[in-house]
Amino acid sequence: MQSPYQLVAKGNFLLKNVRLETGFEYDNQDVIHTKTDLFCIEIENGKIKSIQPNDAKAKAFDAEGKLMLPAFKDMHIHLDKTLYGLPWQALSPKRRSVKDMIAYEQEIIPELLKTSVKRAEELIDLIQSYGTNYARTHFNIDPTSGLKSLENLEKALDNKKDSFKAELVAFPQHGVYYTDSAPLMKEAAQLKSVGFIGGLDPLSIDGSIEKVMDFTVQLALDHHKGIDIHLHEAGESGMKTIQYLIDKANENPQLQGKTFVSHAFALAHLNQKEADEISEKLAAAKVGIASSVPFRGKVMPIPTLKKHGVNVLIGNDNVQDYWSTFGSGNMLQKANLIAELYGYATEFDLSRTLQFATQNILPLNDKGEQQWPKSGDAANIVLVDASCSAEAVSRISNVEALMNEGNLFWKS
Repeated sequence: MQSPYQLVAKGNFLLKNVRLETGFEYDNQDVIHTKTDLFCIEIENGKIKSIQPNDAKAKAFDAEGKLMLPAFKDMHIHLDKTLYGLPWQALSPKRRSVKDMIAYEQEIIPELLKTSVKRAEELIDLIQSYGTNYARTHFNIDPTSGLKSLENLEKALDNKKDSFKAELVAFPQHGVYYTDSAPLMKEAAQLKSVGFIGGLDPLSIDGSIEKVMDFTVQLALDHHKGIDIHLHEAGESGMKTIQYLIDKANENPQLQGKTFVSHAFALAHLNQKEADEISEKLAAAKVGIASSVPFRGKVMPIPTLKKHGVNVLIGNDNVQDYWSTFGSGNMLQKANLIAELYGYATEFDLSRTLQFATQNILPLNDKGEQQWPKSGDAANIVLVDASCSAEAVSRISNVEALMNEGNLFWKS
């Protein structure tokens, strides 16, 4: 697809008729409505300079009453691996295990690398059309692709630098030792552009939790990186890996707040008492969970994790690729799915669910006090065709404009 947006303004400018949430309306103690009003928003040098009373006659870009929300962030996606932009292809029933998929990737990667820059750009265009201007993206590190996936991804990101930013995770998709990926991981860890050291199912792929996790943790410590591990393993091995990372974060405070377990499906098999206990440990060690929400029938204990203060990040993961037929790229849809799964149906609960698309930034706090936007905030926003954030989540409302660091893009 072509970029859904046209750049209409950058630098210093004014937006008028911008709808902002101003508070809640109550019936006794129940939130029954979200109050909004129209404002002028002044942008300067990539930041929100001021929020002013609306002046409909002002010489400014007209938001036409659209609701302004924080731009969305996808915190687990693979921009380097997609079939988006190629002819439609559903999943093959022949490839059922992760090792099956590794073998398949070894076959197809050389050909896919020839067009991966263009396809990564098209996938960025897709998720931007739904209001995402930032992502944590994993990229393959393996003997088949070497560092080529990273090189091509960086080209695509550079081509989109005015409208999109990303943090990068070096991901040994073919295992650290199952294929000889350890030297490549060491090479990638030295790069300034790489922010996180990734990993994959240490026991089922590489045959050892300790060996793989020790390698990963030491690499992160040596190069001042974060950690983000793909963990599909359930049962004892999954829980042991999670506990191992908790222990390492407790031993090395510099990893706290920078260590994440992606998927962590083992948590979906716990009873309530077990979920409470591990959530307390995760929160205390400041180890976060990055989830694509439901996956093959598994429902993660997201409410329990949040209750105990665990940092829960949400992402699309695979968007229409050879790992998954599904994946829309729409973070509002993810928030909507969370609301449906966990019964967040009231005005208040729906408004809180927006945090899963914005990664914890909400216009109103729980008391209904306006907390975003404020003067000095980064000018990363979307304009949505909705009356309030609860409606935006419930109806998966259309995004009409996207602003990235003060660069305003309007849908063409």
